Amino acid sequence: MDFWANKRVMVTGGAGFLGRFVVEKLRARGCTQLFVPEFPPYDLREKEQVIRLFEEARPQLVFHLAARVGGIGANRRHPGSFFYDNAIMGIQTIEYARRYEVEKFVCVGTVCAYPKFTPVPFKEEDLWIGYPEETNAPYGLAKKMLLVQLQAYRAEYGFNGIWLLPVNLYGPRDNFDWESSHVIPALIRKCVEAKQRGADRMVVWGSGEASREFLYVEDAAEAIVLAAEKYDKPEPLNLGAGEEIRIRDLVGLIQELVGYQGEAEWDRAQPDGQPRRCLDTQRAWEELGWRAFTPFRVGLKNTIDWYTSLAGAGR
Repeated sequence: MDFWANKRVMVTGGAGFLGRFVVEKLRARGCTQLFVPEFPPYDLREKEQVIRLFEEARPQLVFHLAARVGGIGANRRHPGSFFYDNAIMGIQTIEYARRYEVEKFVCVGTVCAYPKFTPVPFKEEDLWIGYPEETNAPYGLAKKMLLVQLQAYRAEYGFNGIWLLPVNLYGPRDNFDWESSHVIPALIRKCVEAKQRGADRMVVWGSGEASREFLYVEDAAEAIVLAAEKYDKPEPLNLGAGEEIRIRDLVGLIQELVGYQGEAEWDRAQPDGQPRRCLDTQRAWEELGWRAFTPFRVGLKNTIDWYTSLAGAGR
């Protein structure tokens, strides 16, 4: 509570999926001087608007969560804009945070920054051993360059910026839009709509053999706020649940929780993405005393219940 008392805090992307949970955590800790820039009127791709934002907010601590994100399909359709938007938003926000003498900058990266073939579980020191998976490499590299920027600014200017590396997030209030959703909301929506139609099958991308690790959004928000309080080192910090699940098994679990009895038909012409994802989270435990606390089945049911309540209300 003392850490946040009278501290001016800005959360870019604070109205987004992860951002809303981070804002709630901050308010619960007694943060009263909280600024959440909306888009519009603030477009972090435009230098003049970034300058105006810092002039008006004058933050002491910045959480940079704003990003252009999406699943494999969205990344394949828009690799250029995914690279440019994420790179320029981060580069300019970090630069003007430095110029306006922000005390601490908390930047949220992405698991997509890891090389396509990283030894499992992924350790932070393996971040540079290869090139990211091709379908989301532009996005992953754009976010990865912000780590380089923060480390360079620490070396030259003494700027206290940290870079956090969460695995795939999920939970209530996620994005269920067909064009831009990630794997869990896309599969939940697919299952729910197939059940509503009485369909005997649903089509799922890939082979089902790739694995993913998922972190409940509220657990991620808690880790991010703890890192703001406790972590001040240049090295990246993994945030994950520490366990992986095959997409084939994930589909089966979602079908069970939704109550959909049809079959999953695998479209192998579509990409699997990165073959495996699972993070080593020992550093987060040592530095923050944090571990994910929401069991995957519980978090998944919470997410399904939230979505079906909206779908049932016709929203």
